Parts: sequence; C-alpha cells; structure tokens
Amino acid sequence: MSGSIRMPPGSRPDTLPYVPRQRRPSWAEPDPVDELATRLEEFIAAAVHPDEIAALLESDGMSDDQIREKYGVKDSFSLAEELYERVERRHPEPAGPAHDPWEIGLLGCLLRGFVFALPGLGYVLGAPLLAGPQDGLGLPAGTVPLLAGALCGWTWNQGLAHRAYSWLGLGDKAASRRSLLVGAPAGALLGSLVALAVAPGQLGAVAFAAGQSCYLAAATVLLVMGRERALLAALLPMAAGAVLAMAQPVSEAARLALLLGSLGIVGALAAIEVAPAVRQSGDGDGTQIGWSAGFAALLPFGGSQETKRPRGASPWLAGSLPYAFFGLGSGVLVVFVALGDVLADGSSTAAVAAPAAVALTLSMGPAEWLLYRFRSGSLAGLRSSSTSREFWRTTAGTLVKCLSGYLAALFLLSLATAALWPHAPGLDGVRLTALLLLGVVLWTGLLLQSFGAVLSAAVICCAAGLAQAGALLADGVSPHLVGLVVYGAAAAVLATLVCWQLGRATAHR
Repeated sequence: MSGSIRMPPGSRPDTLPYVPRQRRPSWAEPDPVDELATRLEEFIAAAVHPDEIAALLESDGMSDDQIREKYGVKDSFSLAEELYERVERRHPEPAGPAHDPWEIGLLGCLLRGFVFALPGLGYVLGAPLLAGPQDGLGLPAGTVPLLAGALCGWTWNQGLAHRAYSWLGLGDKAASRRSLLVGAPAGALLGSLVALAVAPGQLGAVAFAAGQSCYLAAATVLLVMGRERALLAALLPMAAGAVLAMAQPVSEAARLALLLGSLGIVGALAAIEVAPAVRQSGDGDGTQIGWSAGFAALLPFGGSQETKRPRGASPWLAGSLPYAFFGLGSGVLVVFVALGDVLADGSSTAAVAAPAAVALTLSMGPAEWLLYRFRSGSLAGLRSSSTSREFWRTTAGTLVKCLSGYLAALFLLSLATAALWPHAPGLDGVRLTALLLLGVVLWTGLLLQSFGAVLSAAVICCAAGLAQAGALLADGVSPHLVGLVVYGAAAAVLATLVCWQLGRATAHR
C-alpha cells in the first residue's frame, strides 16, 4: 500500500455538515459503486478505516486505471472512502465466549501457598541444631544466621526467578534452565556465606542455614519450572516427621535423616529440571556443564544458540534488580511481624507473632488466585467499557472485591493459626490491624508488579522496612504502634499508585 493515513470522511460531524447524496432515477443503470458495496458489505461494515478497504481492493488486483474507468474515481483510496461512507458500521462480536488468558484454577494457587508454608515445619525437626542460650538481642539461639540466610535467599532468588521467567517469556527455555543452573548454586553459596559471616561461632545453626539456602535455591528451580506437585511430594516425609516430633520424642538421628532426605530429594528434582542444560562433550567421553553458557544466560546477551535474536531483544539484567529488592523489603516486613515483640522487649517467646507469619505465608495462595481474578476482570472491563472513566470505575470495583477477598482470607487464616498454635494467645486489635495492613502492602505490591511498576513497589517496601528497623533503635517507642503507622502509610501510598494505574489500558496488558 502507498499513500498517507487519512481520517475517515464524516469522522468530525460537528464541523462538517451532512450533504445527502442525490437519488439516481429509476431508468438509470445500477451504480457500480453500489454494486461493489453490496458485494463487499460484510467486510466494509467491519472496517474501522477506509485504508482497510483500500488494501482489500489492491489485493484483489484493482489498479487505479481500472478504478477510474469503471467507478469514476481517481484511485483506490478515493473508492475506499466512497465505500466506507455508503455502508453502515457493524462490528460483530466474536462467536462464543471471549478467551480469558488469566483463567487459573484455585486449587493450584492454594497448593503453591501450602508449599510456601510447609518448609516451616523443618524448624521443628532442626530444633536440636538451634539449642543454646539467647543472643545479645534476646533472640533464641541460631535465629540471626537463619534470618540472614533467609533474607539473602529471598532477595537473590526473587531476582533469579524473574530472570528465568524472562527467558521463558521469550520462548528460550534452554537459556532459562542455564540461568537457573548457575544462579541457584550461586544463591545457595551466598546465603551460606552470609550466615557464616554473621555467626561464625554457631556451627550448628550455620549448617542448618546452609541447608535452608540450598532448599530455597532448589525450590526456586522447581517453582519456576512449574513443578509444585513434585516439590510438595518431596516435602511430605519431612512434614510428617515434624508432626510426629510435636506429638512424641524423636531421636536426633531420625530428625537429621528426615531433613537431609527431603533436602536431597528436592535437590535431585531440581537437578533433573536443569539437566537439559548439561550438554554432551564433543568427543562423547563424558559430560561437561556449560558453565559459560549459564553465566551468559544471567547476562543481557545470553540466549541459547538455537534461538537467534537481536541483542536488544534479550532480557535486561537490571530489570531483575527491582524484583530482588522487593523480595528483600517484603521479607524484612514479614520478619518484623514474626519477631517484632522479641526484638523490642528482649523476650524469647516468639510464639505470639509466629502464627501471623504463618498466616501471611499461607495467604500467598489466595493472593495469587485473586490477582489472576483481578486481571481477568480488568480484561472483561476493557472489552465492555467505551470510555476511560467507565473503564476506571469497572476496574476499581473489581479491585475492591479482590482486595476485600484477600483480606477476608488473611483474617480467617490469622484467627485459625492463632487458635491452633500451641501456647499462643489470640490476636489483639492492634496486631490484627497491623497484619491486615501488611497484607494490603504485599497484595498491592504484587499487583504493581503485574502492572510493570515493580520499582515503585520495591522502593516503598524497602523504605517501610528501614523505617521499622530504625524505630527499634529508638527508646520508648512501641513496636506495635510503629508497625501500624508504617504499614498504614505504605498501604496508602501503594493503593494510590494502584488507583493511578487503573485507568491506563496499557498497564493491563
């Protein structure tokens, strides 16, 4: 096609008066333009611009000379405009229900939430490795290296998972596996070294933290590759042993065997998933790991050789950093929920806050499902709305429903875990309100991630974590009041950003 883009005739009826066409006398020959309009009526009625009709005419082989001779207009564009004027617009709805790319089953999301929380039973089996006096902060023995390793693992694996998902989104599964092949062991090593650095004298706790880092790395591989069921099956023996240990004494050898057994199974499953990234050596005498290809997959130019693409089409390495910092910020906030009382009061009884942390972890399953439901509802609103204001109202209503559903699930889970947790008193109003506000922070942060505004969510979560950490250093400040203010402020800012994004159709892609 050639020619400039033209506005359809009659597109500005407020400035151009309508001029009716004259009737042809009954004795005159049929108008060839009317005949052509009748023949192409279905296509012309569905066109949104005359250039679509011009393209059809040119594809049918009509030259400008033929059009001038038969239809009396100068070229295909003029004929297309004439046809566009004569046929009323009709845009039929697609046959059958519209495809919903955000449809997902609730059971799968609940399974992921359960898999997130199930490893917590490993701390029951690992209690003998964490025995000892309290540290200088009043925390139980081994808490500091475990927290340091966990925060390091959450940060690293969030960024690694985004990097691997980015390769999968480009259809390069080999590069995704290679990035996991190098990134997962590197994250496990980094978490272990951090735990050793903060507590070099607590070898038992450091060993447990190293196992924790290895599990986080292997679980990241399985979750990225969609192997949640395999991960659940690998954790079931450990979970059953932990439940048995809470009911009756279990020997230390049996505890250690259950922990190492589940860790070994999870690690083996992760190794199987990245096995295609291990290529045969050229002479066939063995195998060699493509470490250079794995490191390249972590870099902006590291796609697989089979999938050729321009350099700029590879995932941007710095694009994974906000996801890593969001993992760090949200992890710090959850840690303060679990240990805020202990850090502020110097008490060794963390059971009061532990149910809240467990409830938050379990709620990630419903949170994921409700995020998908919101994206599905916003897509339906985009199809049904005719103005941006109407679309904003529709998506705002969907947002209120989904966020209310998540807070209701978190509320019920909080009550259930507080009731079932041994020696744990019920949640009071301040703690429960702070927990629900933190739920708003996490859910809206995840929603901003899906909008592509992850940097804002990461900055706010990290700032909230720093504010709460700074409040612990101040004397005479209630940690519950500080948590309430920090979570409330972060939730308000994130909610405002979400509302600003609601009316932008490009944010719902």
